[in-house]
Order: sequence, then structure tokens, then C-alpha cells
Amino acid sequence: MKKFLRVLLVLFVLLAIAGLYNYPKLNIVSGYASKNAASAHFIADRSFADIATNENNMPLIKLADISENKGKVSAAVFGLMARKTICRDGLGCVLVNEDYVETKTLPTPRRSKSVDSLPFPYGNFGTTDTVFRNVDYKKLKEAVHKSFADYDTQKTRTLLVAYKNHIIAEEYGEGFTPDTPVLGWSMTKSVLATLYGILEYQGKLDVQQPAPIASWQEDGRKNITINHLLRMESGLEWNEDYAAISDVTKMLFLEPDMTASQARLPTVAPPSEIWNYSSGTTNLLSGILRKQFKTHQDYLDFPYAALIDRMGMHSMLIEADLEGNYIGSSYGWASTRDWAKFGLLYLNNGNWNGEQLFDTEWVDYVTKPTKGSEGVYGAHFWLNAGGKYPDAPKDLYSANGFQGQRVFIIPSKDLVIVRTGLEQEPVFDANTLLKDVLAAIE
Repeated sequence: MKKFLRVLLVLFVLLAIAGLYNYPKLNIVSGYASKNAASAHFIADRSFADIATNENNMPLIKLADISENKGKVSAAVFGLMARKTICRDGLGCVLVNEDYVETKTLPTPRRSKSVDSLPFPYGNFGTTDTVFRNVDYKKLKEAVHKSFADYDTQKTRTLLVAYKNHIIAEEYGEGFTPDTPVLGWSMTKSVLATLYGILEYQGKLDVQQPAPIASWQEDGRKNITINHLLRMESGLEWNEDYAAISDVTKMLFLEPDMTASQARLPTVAPPSEIWNYSSGTTNLLSGILRKQFKTHQDYLDFPYAALIDRMGMHSMLIEADLEGNYIGSSYGWASTRDWAKFGLLYLNNGNWNGEQLFDTEWVDYVTKPTKGSEGVYGAHFWLNAGGKYPDAPKDLYSANGFQGQRVFIIPSKDLVIVRTGLEQEPVFDANTLLKDVLAAIE
């Protein structure tokens, strides 16, 4: 009997330790579930039942119960660690904390959603029926459909192939259309970086200048430039671990001001010595971007006036944190066609229907491999220079996001491929998709 009681006591202690260790994680789990559900429902018009079956059907996250009341979405795990998300016009959805003041208002981005009569890509009035003799359309259709044929292994939701500025293939899974906004996750990083290219082209900023962070001026961080940040080679400490309570999960699900998370951390190496992928760095850049403008309103307007609405990507929305800073690391939404437009802007070296948005040399800059990245990263874009996709050209570069969101840009083939879904490599076979699509174009 005593032996049994000792075993029972040991089990109780172990369970208590496990509970104490995992209890704080519930805050992150509930936060993710609440935020993800709110954005998918109110931005992409998805049902909560569908979101539970798909977006939130992940380890731990699926344990959270979701409820909605008057536009506010709450989530809790077994009734514990409840978190609430609110949604704001033009700024998307955001987790709130105990200090949130409901009466606080922020400026709303001013949008210019003009009605046009131009077809894709320069307008939103349908597509043109263009037939290229060097395209095997049957083979292309088979290549695209392969990504949808077995949903359990590929988890593809939308796929679009644009060749020479024309859509030559596109397919959509159940519940998705050419107009459905899709969360790009870290593809938003590439959008944020593009704003720096535009400012530099306008002569308002030099990416080689030191990052204007007042708290860095008394130590070695004063040598960190905007270029170092864009290349993720600042040397700043950061842990990008989504399976733990880490720098990135605390930033995304606990911080009211996400631009501050990276700024307050020390360095672990001099600038350009190491490469370390950091979502905190991108949000720090969002904060630096805000400092380039006299008012908060000007900052909020800039991405839309200078890039998004200027290109007719009217479905795109970048969500903001509680302080009204764009969450450039993770929360950009756009339809598959609008993500394709973003890729085509780069394919056309920054020229959009005769108007130059950024310098042609900006493309060379973002596609130059960053030291220490082994050829996989440039300046907020991913590269194939190191041969990650063996059956695709080395000049391929891309905007990448969690769960396999991809905008592939292949200059040598005049090609942009957009794929969105719920799984990434190795579950989703990106290399085979690229190989099969390329094989259909002589």
C-alpha cells in the first residue's frame, strides 16, 4: 500500500510540474486560436466551423474553444487562459490585453479603390484570353491539378501561374475564389521590405544608414544599419521558435507594440557576422518606417498609396498591432491574384504599367545572397541560389510564408507562381510543382 501511495505521489508531482510548465503556453494557444479565427472570419469571410476544421486544426491549437459575441472573438482551453480579439476597420484584427481601453481610437488607412476597365494584371476587370504556342496547356493543367488531387498530402487551397503578365492557369479549392483574401503570413515581410525600396527610390531614405533607434546609440548596436535588418544579419538576439514560449510567440500573442520586441534585445554578434531569421526584425523595420512620417495617418496611408492601391491590389490588407503599427512580419492578406500582382511587379523590375515604383537595382539588392544564409536568403526574400529547389532555375526567388504560402518569381522563365495552403515542405512538394510547371513551358 505504501509503495502504491509513493508511486501515486510521484505521478501527482510529475503532473503538477507538467501543468506548471505548460500552463503559460495556454496563453499563447488561446491567443493564436482567437486571433486566427477572428481574422479568417472577418477578413476572409470564413465560417467558424470551417476555421476549426482547417486553420485551427493544429496540435494544441485545436484544443481551444472559440466563441464570438458582437464582433469580438474569444478562445480558451478547457476554460483556462481566455483571450479576446477585436477587429477594427482598415487595421484588421488584434488580440487585446488587460490594459486595452475600448474607447481608444486609431486613424484608419485611407484607401483608393478605383473602379477600372483593365484586365489582369493592371486592373481587376477579368483576364485576357491569350494563347502561347510554347505552352503545353494540357500538361500545365495536369501539373496544377496534381497539387489539388490529394488534399491530405498537399493541402493546397489556391494556385495560379502567370506567364508574361498573363494568367495561364489557376485553380481554387472548395470555399476559395479569385477574390478570397488569403493570409500570406511571412510573405508580408517581402511587402514590408518593398516599402523601403520605394522610399529609397523616392530619395527619402538610404538603407545603408544606421537604424534610427535612440536606445542603441550608447552601445555596439549603433552600428546596425537598415541593410543589416533587411538581411537578417544585425547580430541581434532572437529566438524564432513557434513551438515554445519564445521571442516570436511572445511578440505575436502578448505584445501590444510589436515594433519594440527586437529593439530591446542585445547583440550576440557584430552586424553581418551571422544570419538569424527574425520576425521581430521585420516589425522593428515597421516601427522605423513609421518614424519616416510626420503623422500616424501618413504612415498608415503610405503602403496603400505607394504600393497596394497604386497597383490595384485592393483585396490586400495589412493588420496592425494595438498601437497601430503594421505587423509586417506576419499579417498581410490578399487574394491569390493580388499576390500574383506583387510577384509580377518584381518580375517587371519595379515597373507597373509604365510607372516605376522602385529602382531596377532594388531587385538586384533583394536577390543578392546574404552572407551566412548559404544562398537561401537575400533581403526579406528567399532565394534558390543555393539550389534548394533542384529542378528550378537558380535565379528563382520568392516571398515565403508559414504553411507553404509562396510567391515564386522566376525571371529567366518570365514566370510567377502563387501557391497557398495549409502545409509546406516536405508535406507540400514545391519542387515537383515547379518542375512540372516548367516542363509545360518550352
